[in-house]
Amino acid sequence: MTAMPFTTLLVANRGEVALRVIRAARAAGLGTVAVYSDADRTAPHVQAADTAARLGPAPAAESYLSVSALLAAARATGADAVHPGYGFLAENADFARAVTAAGLVWVGPPPAVVDLMGRKDEARRVAAAADVPVLPAVEGDDDAELAHRAVAEVGLPVLVKAAAGGGGKGMRIVREAAELPAALAAARREAEAAFGDATVLVERYVEQGRHVEVQVLADAHGTVLHLGERDCSVQRRHQKVVEEAPAPTIAPRVRQLLTGAAVRLARRVCYVGAGTVEFLVAGEEVFFLEMNTRLQVEHPVTEAVTGLDLVDLQLRIARGEPLALTQEEVTVRGHAIEARVYAEDPARDFLPQAGRATLVRWPAHARVDAALEPGQEVTTWYDPMLGKVIVHGADRDTARRALVRALDDTAVVGLTANTGFLRRLVASAAFRDAQVHTSWLDARPGAFPPDPPEAVNAVATWLLAGARRGRENRTHPFGTGDGWRLSGPPAPVLLDLDGAGEPHRVDLAEGTVQAGPDLRRVRQLARDGDRLRVEVDGLAHDVVACVSAEEVTLVHRGEGHTVRLRRRTGTRDEAVRDGEVRAPMPGLVQTLHATPGRPVHSGEVLGVLEAMKMEIAVRAPCDGVVAAVGAAAGEHVTLGQMLFVITAEAGT
Repeated sequence: MTAMPFTTLLVANRGEVALRVIRAARAAGLGTVAVYSDADRTAPHVQAADTAARLGPAPAAESYLSVSALLAAARATGADAVHPGYGFLAENADFARAVTAAGLVWVGPPPAVVDLMGRKDEARRVAAAADVPVLPAVEGDDDAELAHRAVAEVGLPVLVKAAAGGGGKGMRIVREAAELPAALAAARREAEAAFGDATVLVERYVEQGRHVEVQVLADAHGTVLHLGERDCSVQRRHQKVVEEAPAPTIAPRVRQLLTGAAVRLARRVCYVGAGTVEFLVAGEEVFFLEMNTRLQVEHPVTEAVTGLDLVDLQLRIARGEPLALTQEEVTVRGHAIEARVYAEDPARDFLPQAGRATLVRWPAHARVDAALEPGQEVTTWYDPMLGKVIVHGADRDTARRALVRALDDTAVVGLTANTGFLRRLVASAAFRDAQVHTSWLDARPGAFPPDPPEAVNAVATWLLAGARRGRENRTHPFGTGDGWRLSGPPAPVLLDLDGAGEPHRVDLAEGTVQAGPDLRRVRQLARDGDRLRVEVDGLAHDVVACVSAEEVTLVHRGEGHTVRLRRRTGTRDEAVRDGEVRAPMPGLVQTLHATPGRPVHSGEVLGVLEAMKMEIAVRAPCDGVVAAVGAAAGEHVTLGQMLFVITAEAGT
């Protein structure tokens, strides 16, 4: 094969993956080009590259998904190669063709392979032809016939899934035959809206299966290797949360079956580049799921156990170089685990969040792939992943304990993140014993709730009292709120806090915080910037603190705790009266079904919000009439913004 040298790489992506690719390209001596939307003008990946080009406005369709804008950016900057990262256009065959037609090097597999493996139905047929085990499944355009065949030929439960696309869209688990027609119709509608293709297939649903994937690597000279497997079973709503390598629960025979099948499939389609073959594992059974024709989010755990740089290998393969190692030279050492840090609220069904990060602290003794910095605005335009924390140890439990410590040292203040949930999950007996399968979290809403916050809240209240005391008016002799009294010891500081039933009495001289009969003793043991070690009732705690005169936020074991002075403005808080419907998350109003004057029933869908690749239906809280609509389709709304007001019908 003719060598395809290039000198300047355009990274057609954003965030942490753009930084990851830029880092590898720079190490390879390449020039780097970042691209950005108006929402990302000052983002870290823009600052990291040698040069950067604006694509367009914030919506992805007008920026990161615009093929014409990306090609124009390559022309304007002199880039002669394109790396798509993951997400956006990474598995878009038309984009790959457009890149190569423009005379640029595409860092990825051939467009025909991207096309073929991008469809679940076609990929399934190719896998079967390559002697790769597949799940029993049926296809068809007639929903009545398809439902009948699914019950008769596959058996319940089944999974209805879109043939095109991924990310959990167009998927429905069905356990009762009567539910199949509605599930098929809903999956087709969602698939058509998301991918422009309403084709679905119905396959056997494996309860308590494990999601195991094999990393493959192939050059243009006929060498195909596997780099071991990863377990990605810790998921919620079909989205991965924690990944690890190697898989902790499979037998050597199953491992050989998985890796052999992955290599056969890659050879069958003449694969070139880095890719991943995903499987469902149930005991000794192995079933093909799909092939991802790109770099995976979880690639760092494979890098940790093999010592290989996958992005560097992608670049070498794209230059036409043969792989410089054999299968026998690929060795797996120790164990690696990755946790994905998302802007989401685990206490509210993992709804996406947005806001400005006022404080960001990543662990020093772990690999961190992230693009979040203090002062950065996190919007709902793109994926909610903020970064990844990756650890490596001699064995799984060593790595697990290292990840617990790393998450203890992770803090994000200013927006809600899932770091505390991740820490509790990884520290749990269920994860320790590798019991968490693909449906485990979805079947246990509210799993791993936060620890009781009383001790941490006492520290926050104590710090808030100190901040209030230190807010001085130096122009007035009585302008210092330190509790000083002429005839006695300093008076305690009384704080009326949001969400607290009675004022907190803080004696800074004695180091006590009291609310009603509950008295706690607080003492600072050490401080290093925003990191504190404090003693509460004789027990030491490490916290990260963000302190102002109005509120204090502490992060303890990854979980944020905030105490703030009660605002006496006379306005209502977000706890709304019956009938008023507010946005449960910031995002885009995708559709509105309700108009003023329209009667609605309790539970009826009033509209749909979309944020960070997730859709949520907004429903009527009661029977009544729509009295007001506070947003329009296509409008971006904030968390808690009023969307609808429902009033009772006259005479009810």
